[in-house]
Formats: sequence, C-alpha cells, structure tokens
Amino acid sequence: MENNFTQEQNYIRAKKRVKAIKGFYVHLIVYILVNIFLSGIIIFGLSNSGDSFEEIISNFGVYSTWFFWGIGMFFHWLGVFGFKSLGLGNDWEEKKIKELMEQEDLKKRKF
Repeated sequence: MENNFTQEQNYIRAKKRVKAIKGFYVHLIVYILVNIFLSGIIIFGLSNSGDSFEEIISNFGVYSTWFFWGIGMFFHWLGVFGFKSLGLGNDWEEKKIKELMEQEDLKKRKF
C-alpha cells in the first residue's frame, strides 16, 4: 500500500516538473516571438523617421524589452531548473576535486 502511495507521489511530482518545464519553454517562445515583433516595429519606425543605421542600432529602445524581459526569463529559468543546471549542485565540489585529481594523475603518467 505504501509503495503505491510513494509511486503516486513521484508521479505527481514528475508531472508538476514537466508542467513547469513546458511553461518555461512556452514563455521562451513567446519571449522570442514578441521581442522580434517589437524590435521590428521599432526598427521600422526609426528607419522611416530618417535615422541612420548606426542610430537605429545604437537605440536602446530596440533592445530594452529583450534586456528587461530577459532578466525575468533568467529568473524563470532559475526557478525551473535551479542552480544544479549551472553545474553547482550538491556534489559539485566532490566532482571537481575528483576531476582535478584525475587531471593530475594524467600529467604524472605522461612524464
């Protein structure tokens, strides 16, 4: 009986995780599409106002939504995937120590 309960909990947890990951990717797609659209409108408007190419490219308005919404995207990504995706999980130090020790062993074997 307890095994079924544990399996059901694992299933519910996995389902929530998949939903969170899917939500992040939907957010990412919307982020890209909306920002391409907004940047296109801004660039089109600036080019029709007689601004030069350099003035258009250097205009922060073209990049502002990418930048500020990008900060939100970063925190959404961090909330979904966490610090483990940065390679700094619980056992990061142990893995790094083992990796460095293996590198030292390889250096000693070459000489």
